[in-house]
Amino acid sequence: MRVQITIKDHIREGQLFTNRAVAFVILCTALVLVIISRLAYLQIISHEHFTTLSQNNRLNVLPIEPIRGLIYDRNGVVLAQNVPIYNLKITPEQVSDLPTTLNKLAELVEITPQDLERFQKLRKQNRSFKALPLRYRLTDQEVAKFAVNRHRFPGVDIEAELSRHYPLGDLVAHSVGYVGRIDESELQRVDQANYDGTSHIGKTGVERYYEDILHGQVGHQEVEINAAGRILRVVNKNAPIPGQNLHLSIDARLQKIAQDAFADNNGALVAINANNGAVLTLTSLPTFDANLFVNGIDAKTYRELRDSEDHPLINRALYGQYPPGSTIKPFLGLAGLEHSVNKGGHVFCPGYFSLEGDSHRYRDWKKEGHGIVDLDKAIVESCDVYFYDLAVSLGVDRIATFLKQFGFGARTGIDIYGESTGLIPSREWKEKERKAPWYLGETVNIGIGQGYTLVTPLQLTLAVATLANRGLRINPRLVSGIQDPLSREMQLIAPTLAGNVDVVNPDNWQQIVRAMTRVVHFYKGTAKGISANLQYQIAGKTGTAQVFGLKQDEEYKEKDVQKKLRDHALFIAFAPADHPQIAVAAIVENGGHGGSVAAPIIRKIMDAYLLKEGNLASEETVN
Repeated sequence: MRVQITIKDHIREGQLFTNRAVAFVILCTALVLVIISRLAYLQIISHEHFTTLSQNNRLNVLPIEPIRGLIYDRNGVVLAQNVPIYNLKITPEQVSDLPTTLNKLAELVEITPQDLERFQKLRKQNRSFKALPLRYRLTDQEVAKFAVNRHRFPGVDIEAELSRHYPLGDLVAHSVGYVGRIDESELQRVDQANYDGTSHIGKTGVERYYEDILHGQVGHQEVEINAAGRILRVVNKNAPIPGQNLHLSIDARLQKIAQDAFADNNGALVAINANNGAVLTLTSLPTFDANLFVNGIDAKTYRELRDSEDHPLINRALYGQYPPGSTIKPFLGLAGLEHSVNKGGHVFCPGYFSLEGDSHRYRDWKKEGHGIVDLDKAIVESCDVYFYDLAVSLGVDRIATFLKQFGFGARTGIDIYGESTGLIPSREWKEKERKAPWYLGETVNIGIGQGYTLVTPLQLTLAVATLANRGLRINPRLVSGIQDPLSREMQLIAPTLAGNVDVVNPDNWQQIVRAMTRVVHFYKGTAKGISANLQYQIAGKTGTAQVFGLKQDEEYKEKDVQKKLRDHALFIAFAPADHPQIAVAAIVENGGHGGSVAAPIIRKIMDAYLLKEGNLASEETVN
């Protein structure tokens, strides 16, 4: 047997090992260099970028919206409150495929084209890291559906929030106003840092005027979040400061009585406390439900409100401008006494008035005339001829100067936006605005509150209150107190003076008031119909304002005229006549006669205020 012996080549094996070792070292070195270069890139070159991303993925600072202050009426009835709702929100930055996400969400909750349009608009106005509302007021069923599928929607969440709500709906919409989503122009006029996280702002009424007080101060919280954007825990929190509560002088009960008293008529009524200017009732009809605007009104409903012939969105009490009609006569009568025009004299009323050398007849409302008339009878029976003659004797400029002392022709300064100035014409005004001279016939029309003369219901109320106070003109106000929601301390708003009407003879006040009292309590008074069973005395004046002019020989027949062309019915009054507590003015559009239509409405307001509440001696007055 032959044995084969293999001899190893130690030199070759050593060389092979060396080559493999070198290759391995080179490979390891190359890998180490790659790792070192990558680490250098991440930790040195891109250190700041990735540190920021890492920190943002872990911690976020989120604003906390302050709780908006509540609004109450004078008796503690809630007029504006905050109610919890569930909103569906999306953070665009955390959603990789937004169109797909929106389509999938529509399978779980109802999303209208208006919701999508609003969301896309908000995306353009805000940064991508901010959570934006897609749907407001989700139902319990929709909340449950989303909760089950929440893991499928990174960057989408449901948030419980407080939403503004007006429990009385349309009753105080024109005075309290409403809030709505902030638009770009509003962001420019507010402190953007304080409104970070705030989606709504006061749009009209008290909500807008007192926005700074109602809003409060924003808070912040530092939260830890995961990769899906879900909050894991709150690391640090700076609580917001809630907005302060407002207590209005408005009486919701009186407001309801006034609104019901108008029935189906349009118009306005303003009632104030004659002693301090506190607004008790501010009614404008028709009205609207303020809740429609809080989270976005749909286009169809808004168009119906905006384009309605009745203009429910207009606050007639402040913005509406009407001819005062015969309600201007007590003020002209006082001007006549002050300037010794027709003082103690008499005028013969044959049923018409003509200027010297002019055949045109300015008719009296009473076709057969009033006969011999003095100032008292002219106010009680509302004789037009007497005041035609008085206006001509006074002249337009003296009339304008005197009426402006009562606040006519200027804003009253009430704590709410949107007030009109009205118009008290003069020669200077016509030359400037109409580029035309003043004609004497235009002065005649001023005598019965027609022509260019325009007033707002609020101005009429303040003017009659000034007359009741013998020349003391008080600034009107809606807010009577501001309350801290935490300490419950109340800061009362003191009444302030707007001016004073100086008269030569104080007895002139009493002469006018006495005549106004006879308007209601004398058997020939134009408002005698409301005097039955009165437990106090009312001083008032009726008025009828023409909507369109009549030809010289044309007779006005109410039954033959369309309602929208019928005369406006007006009534101004204060009571009790000997110790005024309340002053009221009402305008019923196309209502006809002030004594039969507007006066009964005011009687209801005065009965409710004086007989059920009595003399509110506890309220602060102007000395």
